[in-house]
Amino acid sequence: MDYIYDTEIFPNCFLLCARLVADVEAGEVGKVWEFEISDWRNDLANLRTWVRNAHVAKHRMVGFNNLGFDYPLLHFILQGGIDDPLEIYRKAVAIIESDNAYAHMVWPSDRLVEQLDLYRIHHFDNVARRTSLKTLEFNMRLPNISDLPFAPGTMLEAPMVRTLRDYCLDDVDATYEFYQQSLDKIAFREKLTRLYGRDFMNHSDVKIGKEIFQIELEKSGVQCYEYGPIGRQPRQTQRPVIGLYQCIPKWVWFNNPEFQTVYCHLEKQIITETKGVFKDLKAICGGIEFFFGTGGIHASVENEVFIADDQMMILDLDVTSMYPSIAISQGYYPEHLSPRFVEVYQQLKDQRLLYKKGTPENDMLKLALNGVYGASNDQFSIFYDPRFTMQITITGQLALAMLAERLSGVARLIQCNTDGITISLHRNLYAQVQNICYKWEKQTGLKLEEVEYNRMFIADVNSYIAEKVDGTVKRKGRYEYNVDWHQNASALVVPKVAEQVLLRGYPVKQTLELWPDKMDFMMRAKANAGSRLVLEVFGDDYPLDRTQRYYVAKGGFPMVKVMPPLAKKPDVWRRISVQSGYEVCPCNNIADATLPVNFDWYANEVDKLVLGVM
Repeated sequence: MDYIYDTEIFPNCFLLCARLVADVEAGEVGKVWEFEISDWRNDLANLRTWVRNAHVAKHRMVGFNNLGFDYPLLHFILQGGIDDPLEIYRKAVAIIESDNAYAHMVWPSDRLVEQLDLYRIHHFDNVARRTSLKTLEFNMRLPNISDLPFAPGTMLEAPMVRTLRDYCLDDVDATYEFYQQSLDKIAFREKLTRLYGRDFMNHSDVKIGKEIFQIELEKSGVQCYEYGPIGRQPRQTQRPVIGLYQCIPKWVWFNNPEFQTVYCHLEKQIITETKGVFKDLKAICGGIEFFFGTGGIHASVENEVFIADDQMMILDLDVTSMYPSIAISQGYYPEHLSPRFVEVYQQLKDQRLLYKKGTPENDMLKLALNGVYGASNDQFSIFYDPRFTMQITITGQLALAMLAERLSGVARLIQCNTDGITISLHRNLYAQVQNICYKWEKQTGLKLEEVEYNRMFIADVNSYIAEKVDGTVKRKGRYEYNVDWHQNASALVVPKVAEQVLLRGYPVKQTLELWPDKMDFMMRAKANAGSRLVLEVFGDDYPLDRTQRYYVAKGGFPMVKVMPPLAKKPDVWRRISVQSGYEVCPCNNIADATLPVNFDWYANEVDKLVLGVM
């Protein structure tokens, strides 16, 4: 059984609330527990009993960042028999302020109850993906995402504890909702744990991929770690300098003079670090500008529309499993892992083909194949060899540039983006394109997959809509509305309506006014530490929550982010308008969304996506 739980801590009150995961389909209602250690109540004994029973029954506690905060705090209380809320609060502050992520970690062998951390599973502990529960509440469209009405560190009065308890229970419910959204990921990790006999439960997808690859390497006899007086250390290949001529295959050649200039530039480079290798490196081919970069090659027309008909077709050509395929076809490997690395790579790729897309086995092998490239430039990884990193990215970019050059003679280049090229061509020339691709595949050892589009609406290389011949739609950048959990799901009505305007010819204003889901109009503002959000109400500042849901409304008030002063003006707090020139309606409780929507603002935002690509 799983228990969803959360804790709250103030100088004179600690709370732990939990909810049993129930079988909703069977009509079960999850039981709820509340434990308090405060100036008014001491539930330490009951809390001990509850945890002991969970341990004996081999149940699991599920939280959000519980490995980093909630469980170390709970472990501290139970192991020390701590019933002084001030002492618990000091421990909490020490955890929060620690610069060492492992300083307060309780390792799996020491935990009193198995822990499952949704924060870790979704890789929110990565700086680029860091996401709060409050942000998830907004993205999950929960009706009430209000914050506590009193600041952290407040000495509570007795009536305030009821408010704190309600807030804690709301966070448990929010975590439960996110748990439901994560069931596929949890089941996947449970299956891997059974299959390999090791704990994958709190691994991110990236970590799973790297660990699966490591397991297969070790099975094949490759040593991944050195063991010595200071413990286990990853084997790595350190390179003081790298000659990029070592990273360019012999089959690379160009007729295009600008691509040839890029090739000659790279060939001469001797680098000491991978950062900055591609700075200002660009070339023109087929009438569009190609930009080379660590993340891949990019090129695109801007503000154009392409429509297929009886004469013209739109063809997208993607390299299959690009980075793994480059390593396998060219025999690239981190030097310390030996050529066996390439053999294991090929075995995993072959294994993946045996399973249907969407199956746990296919997903696991995909993670193993794709996780290695990024890890090869990670100084803490067993895959670390920066020459391998450069071999993969340079080979991929130059290979795609070669394909673009050859296709430009018979087709119009539309885009080139990391692992593929999109072209427009006369249908009579399709056989020539296929011949070019076949020769390129033979030369590079890579394979191309084709997708045909009916229409493409392109703002730039990062933002476009492509309608496939089967009617499905590919969206990128500002047109995407199926966003990941860590992304900002604000004003999703804008890309949704823009798509209807472009693909269906719907009128902007009327479509907005008839849009059925009011949550699509909602936006999120966030004040970081030291800043605050306020509503300007007739000259006075009305404080808002640090994470604030709102929409642009008629009859509302201006929202402002108040930020700390800069050194040049130490006495002047900065005031930055949110939705400058427009009024808003705050509604962390959706019941407060009572003002009429200002459709003009949303129409202007839709126009930015539509005008120029119609």
